[in-house]
Amino acid sequence: MGELANCPMCGELFLKGMLTVCRSCYEKEEEQFETVYKYIRKKKNRTATVDEVAEATGVKESLIRKWVKERRIHRADFPNLTYSCERCDEQIQEGKLCDSCKNELYQDLQASEEPTIADKVKEEKKSDIYYNVTKDRSWRS
Repeated sequence: MGELANCPMCGELFLKGMLTVCRSCYEKEEEQFETVYKYIRKKKNRTATVDEVAEATGVKESLIRKWVKERRIHRADFPNLTYSCERCDEQIQEGKLCDSCKNELYQDLQASEEPTIADKVKEEKKSDIYYNVTKDRSWRS
């Protein structure tokens, strides 16, 4: 079951479930999607950028980027439609992070997995421990 929320577009109360906006705003959004999709399906407009599509159709850039991110508009068909990396705002076509942010995070993870100096000291101390046990496996007094 959904939760009661205010529509981020118009402020009206609605039951939030599958939709993130109220029914009337959803219908408006779908009309705008159709406008954008009709525009970019034309052969001459397939290489248009988000800015160009927004200017030509009158639809907000953020909404177009949202559709690209949600994969409602497929990047393979429209290579210049992009959205922002969640970390640095560089324009990307897939995923949540750009390649440079992915590499930085990977390097940080690699660095955190390397044994620390304290871990190395513990290992050295373990190897220096000597247990004095007799042949019958009892402790010497």
